[in-house]
Amino acid sequence: MNAPTNLQIITDAQGAPAFVVVPYAQFVRRYGQEEGLIPNEVVGKLVMDGLHPVRAWREHLGLTQAEVAQRAGMSQAALAQIESGQHKTRKATLAKLADALGIQLAQLVS
Repeated sequence: MNAPTNLQIITDAQGAPAFVVVPYAQFVRRYGQEEGLIPNEVVGKLVMDGLHPVRAWREHLGLTQAEVAQRAGMSQAALAQIESGQHKTRKATLAKLADALGIQLAQLVS
């Protein structure tokens, strides 16, 4: 079989397949938002910086607290309290925030 392919197979020291490299556009089509992926930058903000998930996503998306609060139908002060982690946020509120950020709830509460 000599069909052209965009895939690259990387083998281990014994010559057995270990990894497959695919073009980025193909990866995004297959494993994009519908799979609930979390960008590395957001993970870094969560793990390394200890930010609240809402704040990590908001900063990643380049949005202000006022913009997200308006989209979610809440005050900027309420959003600031959520981002500070001072109290547990209801799932319904997190769902509104996920919608305001344009992400899935699972990406916010993972």
